[in-house]
Amino acid sequence: MSDRWFAQEGWRVRMTWGRAGAQAAAEQVDILVVVDVLSFSTAVATAVQYGGVVQPCLGLDEAEIAAKIFGGVVTVRREEVPAKGRFSLSPRTFIDMEPGTRVCLPSPNGATCCNLAHWETPLFVGALVNAEAVGAAVSHLLAETDRSATILACGERWQQPTPDGDIRFAIEDYLGAGAILAALDFPKSPEAHVCEAAFTGAKTDLAEILWNCGSGIELRERGFGDDVRHAAQLNRYTAVPHRRGNTLRAWTKEIPKA
Repeated sequence: MSDRWFAQEGWRVRMTWGRAGAQAAAEQVDILVVVDVLSFSTAVATAVQYGGVVQPCLGLDEAEIAAKIFGGVVTVRREEVPAKGRFSLSPRTFIDMEPGTRVCLPSPNGATCCNLAHWETPLFVGALVNAEAVGAAVSHLLAETDRSATILACGERWQQPTPDGDIRFAIEDYLGAGAILAALDFPKSPEAHVCEAAFTGAKTDLAEILWNCGSGIELRERGFGDDVRHAAQLNRYTAVPHRRGNTLRAWTKEIPKA
C-alpha cells in the first residue's frame, strides 16, 4: 500500500488529523494550522488576543526548563487555579492578562503537534474563536507563495489505547478545522471539502454541539463548563497566533522563505 494515495497531493488546501498528520505536513513543508479547540488552540488564541506570548511544550518538565532558560510562567492544572498559579489550559485564565507575559504551556495534543512541525513551516494556531482571522492570514500566504496549507485537527487521546490506536476523533476539532477551511477560497482536497461542509451544516448549532459532545461533557463534569461556552464563540477574536522562534505570538504579514 502506498501512503501517497492519502497525501492529498495537487491541492492547495488539505485537511488531516493528529501527530501523523503534523509530521506529514512537516515533510511537505506546508503552511500548518493546528486546531485543538478544547482547549489548547482556544487558550493560545485568547492569550495572544490579550498580548500574551505562548511557548508550546511537550510536558511539564519541558515547560519548567523553558521557563528557567527563557523566562516565563509555567501553567498549572485547571483544578490548581488559583491556588498554585493563574494560567492553565483553561482559555478563560488568559482573559485580561498583562500584555507581553510569556507563558510556557504544555499540552499532549495541540502543543505536541506544534512541536512536530518543521521549523521552516509557517505555523498558525486556530480555533472557532479566531477561525476567520486565521483563514485570512493563511489566504495571504497562499496568495503570495507557492506553498500549500494543511489544516490539522489534533484530536484527543484515549487514556487506554483501543485496538484502533490511541487517537480519538474529536468533533470539536473537526468543526474548528472546517470553520477555517470555510474562510479559504483555494482549491481544496475532498477531505478538506467534506470538513468544511460539516462546519457549514453545524454552524448555527455550535454552542449546543460543543456543550453535548464527548469532550464538552468531560469538561462540564469536571466543573469547566464555562470553558466550553468560551470555545464555542465563533470569530470572537481577531488574534492569529503564529510561530516565531519557539513561541506563538500575534502574526504580522510577512512572507516566509520558500
